[in-house]
Amino acid sequence: MTMFSGRFAGRTAIITGGASGLGLAVAARIVAEGGRVCLWDRDAAALDVAAREVGASGYRALDVADPAAVEAAARDSAATLGRLDILVCSAGITGATAPVEAFPIDSWRQVVDVNLNGTFYCCRAAVPLMLANGYGRIVNIASVAGKEGNPMASAYSASKAGVIGFTKSLGKELAVKGVIANALTPATFDSPILAQLPPAQVDYMRNKIPMGRLGRSEESAAMVCFMASAECSFTTASVFDTSGGRTTY
Repeated sequence: MTMFSGRFAGRTAIITGGASGLGLAVAARIVAEGGRVCLWDRDAAALDVAAREVGASGYRALDVADPAAVEAAARDSAATLGRLDILVCSAGITGATAPVEAFPIDSWRQVVDVNLNGTFYCCRAAVPLMLANGYGRIVNIASVAGKEGNPMASAYSASKAGVIGFTKSLGKELAVKGVIANALTPATFDSPILAQLPPAQVDYMRNKIPMGRLGRSEESAAMVCFMASAECSFTTASVFDTSGGRTTY
């Protein structure tokens, strides 16, 4: 992993889904490059361990699908950090693996509430804090499934497509206000979220990747950290891929 010494010096970040996987990898890298982070996750026990592991400045156990909890956490985290420069929305769930005609309605609602509504709630709470300082970087984690659709994963695919569309809208709204918003569309990579899927579904997604392997969380973390940095200054309302060649647009 290549580090950019001091790239995030003086910068602060909120990272959702920060107790594991991509969120934790991004947090570790931002801290290693001079930044300060607050971690959000609904797994309180894992969050406590992760915060100590990366040297987080603060953490908050919450469900991003709860808009009131998100608003309160954003205010508290910004107060802890002193300001808010970066938001990385990495919290997400896969939901059921089932055909549309048999897809559980409760699972559909939960996936959309966490993946799409949760991203909206977090951005809605963070944007005013960034606008107050005239600077911000927002990175929303979508998925290659949001571009191409994965069979037996309609809720996840639809929610991640929604994240892409939402991010494009948000980035255009903020384009002349100093706040940049982009999305990342990873292909399947090693992450605790894979435990939510049957092995056959993971095999299907791996076989769709031309490089013939799953991604690594640090590969996507490197891209996220570029998107979250001041270097990303003329690209907004856009989508970056870490897909091993899977995506075609």
